[in-house]
Amino acid sequence: MVDRFIKIAGVSLVVLLLAFIAVAQAVPPPAAAPSAPPPATLGLSPATLRIAAGDLLEISVFDSPELSGRLRVSESGDVTLPIGGIIHLQGLTAEAAGKAIDERLRKNDIVTDPHVNVFVVEYATQGVTVTGEVRTPGVYPLLGAHGLLDMISAAGGAAPTASRQATVIHRYDPQHPEIVSLDFHAGSTSAANYPVQPGDTIVLSRAGVVYVVGDVGRPGGFMLEQSQRLSVLQVISLAGGTNKTAAKKARLFQRSQGEAVETDLPLRAMLKNESPDVLVADGDIVYIPPSGSRIWTNKTLDAILAMTTGVVIYLAQRP
Repeated sequence: MVDRFIKIAGVSLVVLLLAFIAVAQAVPPPAAAPSAPPPATLGLSPATLRIAAGDLLEISVFDSPELSGRLRVSESGDVTLPIGGIIHLQGLTAEAAGKAIDERLRKNDIVTDPHVNVFVVEYATQGVTVTGEVRTPGVYPLLGAHGLLDMISAAGGAAPTASRQATVIHRYDPQHPEIVSLDFHAGSTSAANYPVQPGDTIVLSRAGVVYVVGDVGRPGGFMLEQSQRLSVLQVISLAGGTNKTAAKKARLFQRSQGEAVETDLPLRAMLKNESPDVLVADGDIVYIPPSGSRIWTNKTLDAILAMTTGVVIYLAQRP
């Protein structure tokens, strides 16, 4: 009886062991953890730089010194090879230029397996021009990898009147400038990582200014971004609102085709939503007179313009 029990227990143990092995083989091994993505870079390696007129190239053809040498890119963007004729390289990277020369040598049966390397020894314009609303405009050398904000910082930083948009004109494609939104907050990487290349021009545009003068809390000029539109009631609010002694009407001074245009604004009706609010643009002047018809009627455009002289430009509303 005991022997029979031992045999049954042994068989059961073997069956369980075989079942465990089968299950273990059926379960797939755990997937390997995905590798961490490489850290973001500025993307300003030499391979991203484009060849332009005036650049000096060093062309090396493997085991063919008679086909190698330093060649200057012409004004039309061409290079005349020692053997192979004229080839257009403007707008190409150094790597792409090497492939183009390689293909030319193969196609003309000059070299069967050329192995061409192109290195830009000297860029025609080594610096980056930074102009517009910066503290110290000028041409600044571009040594190493730098982004857009680096070049603006090299020019002393943005002026108080600067917009949050910069125009980048690439030397290899001046007909297609790019507009880059700037974010000067800490941790922002979009503009910092925007690639800048030798010969590029950075133009930091001026932000628009709307002036609010007269009987308000803090008369002054208020910045407008290029894509931003504010209304009369909004800029009056930025100016601290009207004083208790202010009139119930306002006057808007604008420029249209070089001529001054004056518009009376019914503030009370606008506040009650009985009259539409009016959008303002760069250079507009909103005048809030004190109560009293004599003062109101005697205020001319010249007098209003004189009030804007020396006003403080407020930046508090900018995020």
